[in-house]
Amino acid sequence: MKSSENPDKHPARLIVIDDDETFAQVLSNTLNKQGYSAVHALDCTQALKLAQQTRPDYAIVDLRIGQESGLNLIQQLKSLNADIYILILTGYASIATAVEAIKLGAAHYLTKPAETREIIKALQKQDADPGVEPSAHPLSVKRLEWEHLQKVLLDHDGNISAAARALGMHRRTLQRKLAKKPSRK
Repeated sequence: MKSSENPDKHPARLIVIDDDETFAQVLSNTLNKQGYSAVHALDCTQALKLAQQTRPDYAIVDLRIGQESGLNLIQQLKSLNADIYILILTGYASIATAVEAIKLGAAHYLTKPAETREIIKALQKQDADPGVEPSAHPLSVKRLEWEHLQKVLLDHDGNISAAARALGMHRRTLQRKLAKKPSRK
C-alpha cells in the first residue's frame, strides 16, 4: 500500500498502540486528517480487542506499553491480518529490539521523537533502501552499554533478575540503567 487508501478506495485502517494517552490520541487524530481511518489503544489487551474489531491494515506499536513489550503484539497482530504493516515506534530504541522486531514481522522501526511526516513516510515505505548510509561515527560508550544491556535483557526474555545475574550486577542497578533514556550516539 503506497497511500492511505486501500485498492477498493476505502481509507486504510490503522491502529496506534501506545500507553501515552495524549500521544496516542494526537497521533490518531492527525492520521485521520491525513486520510487514514485511525483508532488507538492504550494497552495490549485493548489493542488486540480493537484489532479484532477493526482488522487494521497498519499498526503503529510502541515498544514499551506500560510493563509490556510491544514485540509481543507483532505476531498476534500478524495472526489477525498476515498483510498488516507494523511500525515500531519507541523512545527506547536498541539494535537488539530493532532486529527482533523485524524478525517477528515488523516492517519498520522508528525512534521517538518522530514527526508525523516521518511516521507517514515510514508507513508508505514498502521496500528496503540499500542506499542508506552507515553512520560516520562509532557509537559512544554510553550507547554501547545501553545496547549491551538491551541484548542481555532480550536474551533472558525480559527477565530483569536473570539479566542482572548474567551481567554480574544488582537487579536495582540494572533497573535504574534501563529506566534512563538511551544515549542518541
